[in-house]
Amino acid sequence: MKQKTITLKVSDKTKDMMIEFFEDLRREKTPPYAIFQAKDGDTVVTLYESGKCVFQGLDADLASDYWIETEKINSGHADITDSSKKEKEKKEKVIPIRISSIGSDEVGTGDYFGPIVVTASYVSKENIDYLLDLRVKDSKKLTDTDILKIVPDIIKKIPYQTFILRNSDYNNYNSNYNMNKIKAILHNKVLYEIKNKGYSYDYIVVDQFENSNSYYNHIKDSNKQVKNIFFLTKAEDQCLSVACSSMISRYIFLKEMDKLSNSVGINLPKGANPLVDEVGKKIVSMYGKDKLREIAKINFKNTDKILN
Repeated sequence: MKQKTITLKVSDKTKDMMIEFFEDLRREKTPPYAIFQAKDGDTVVTLYESGKCVFQGLDADLASDYWIETEKINSGHADITDSSKKEKEKKEKVIPIRISSIGSDEVGTGDYFGPIVVTASYVSKENIDYLLDLRVKDSKKLTDTDILKIVPDIIKKIPYQTFILRNSDYNNYNSNYNMNKIKAILHNKVLYEIKNKGYSYDYIVVDQFENSNSYYNHIKDSNKQVKNIFFLTKAEDQCLSVACSSMISRYIFLKEMDKLSNSVGINLPKGANPLVDEVGKKIVSMYGKDKLREIAKINFKNTDKILN
């Protein structure tokens, strides 16, 4: 696997949160003009005085996801550069937008609280203009307010299949499966269910989170496999069925987060940042540590910070 490099410009608020979060992971030596350099799993994180934060490593995309979402919450947007993909994107395959397709996408894999939601949608050629008029696109480029407003119109017209992996089930999975395997299994599940409803389509598209060989290896034990998938990076920008799935997944995730928040009497934050740790401590003080298994992904490093 190749190293990835992702650069994120962070606001002062996010910068302060990162300084606190990476306090125990800092390296002794710091590059010039850097506030700190830390090791986060297989990724080296360097935060500069200018607010530029560089993630370098095999899992740079996963490590940066937390902070990209945090920056969106803090400042309303995120300025991201993925230099490791520039050459690849020049050669990236593309698909025409005016096709009938089945596409899938997931939400919640980088959030400590809340479930993982995976959705597969079917978009016919006849519904393309309708979706374009609704401004259907990648859920990460829309605010939660946009999602809550637009998605009810989408689900009235677009067939979809969703699976919600709640935390109690996720916590039983995670000791044996890594996150990519869980995602592959869930994508295969919803794709199989909607594919077998008999819709006519040109492509089956998955927003690529790993190479195709690894994906198919993850689902090799399933007797209900979907093959001939078109794996596409930034698929939400090119394929309306993936964009629909991204938005529907986000919509359902927001609704599930509201339910969890109401159940514990605390507004549960998204992401996996220091604010999450503080809320987690309150949850433990009110309900005990076993409550985390119901509402959180306990294999995240947040759990250690909360319990210690």
